[in-house]
Amino acid sequence: MQIGIVGLGRMGANIARRLMGRGHAVVAYDRDPKAVAALTGAQGASSLQDLVDKLAAPRSLWLMLPAGKVTEAVVEELSGLLAKGDTIIDGGNTFFKDDIRRAKRLREKGIAYVDCGTSGGVWGFERGYCLMIGGDRDVVERLDPIFGALAPGVGNISVTPGREHRDRRVQEGYLHAGPVGAGHFVKMVHNGIEYGLMESYAEGFNILKGRAGDELPEDERFTLDAADIAEVWRRGSVISSWLLDLSAIALAKQPDLAGFEGKVDDSGEGRWTVAAAVDEAVPAPVLTAALFTRFRSRSGNTFGEKLLSAMRNEFGGHVESLVPAHKAPGHSRTDK
Repeated sequence: MQIGIVGLGRMGANIARRLMGRGHAVVAYDRDPKAVAALTGAQGASSLQDLVDKLAAPRSLWLMLPAGKVTEAVVEELSGLLAKGDTIIDGGNTFFKDDIRRAKRLREKGIAYVDCGTSGGVWGFERGYCLMIGGDRDVVERLDPIFGALAPGVGNISVTPGREHRDRRVQEGYLHAGPVGAGHFVKMVHNGIEYGLMESYAEGFNILKGRAGDELPEDERFTLDAADIAEVWRRGSVISSWLLDLSAIALAKQPDLAGFEGKVDDSGEGRWTVAAAVDEAVPAPVLTAALFTRFRSRSGNTFGEKLLSAMRNEFGGHVESLVPAHKAPGHSRTDK
């Protein structure tokens, strides 16, 4: 299947490579010509117009861009270049209400819009991407070969009992969550939960680290090896997870995490999740506390906050920012 990819950053380029590796034809565009030239095997485009011209109708274009103004501008430009029957897929971390608004506007021109929450970070090329998809069923079905190629597949994860008559694609790592906006809504809550899980590990390891403190009675002090604890918890523990795997990698590389300041960004999805909880009058104390801890981390940092930074670096290649990130709903980056 032929597809256009717009945005060849950390995830966009790897998405293109994974698709090409599974037999799909990619036409690629990025505002940086060097990024296009570096994508071996893809047909390069010099502009959005050139990209559209090189795609056969009906065209499908996957956007992997920073959410907010950048994506908005590209969608607006493409709306004037594409034709009836074409499809825009937004694979970034867009605010779900922006999806709904864009889809309504594009529908008037006969252009379909699909929102795809994409999880997998810099590891996605190798591991595959967990996809949460929103859009009209017939459009999503037509794009199934693309989603199936990007998803991780069943792998060695055991089948959940009782799922024999449910959608097989979910077990392969991709879900048609519902109409436009539903995919990014599910991904938004996914990232909110991620905040909470990361915070739990960070607080736990901070307690372990603090056990050597001078304020404790001498016979109650323990100098504990965080890297070894993370490793043993990976094996048979009920709190094992990929985030713990990444923590173990970071701690093995640098047990004191001296290379991290612990200034932890938030990219928008945690805020949107908390705002959705407020809209729905649903209590979310853990997710809210995790978000507010990230705000606090930007002035004086603990070992736990350094671990938060280390986890973000391991799964997404995210580097600590020098200034706090203040992002309102609808205007975010593609990191977490």
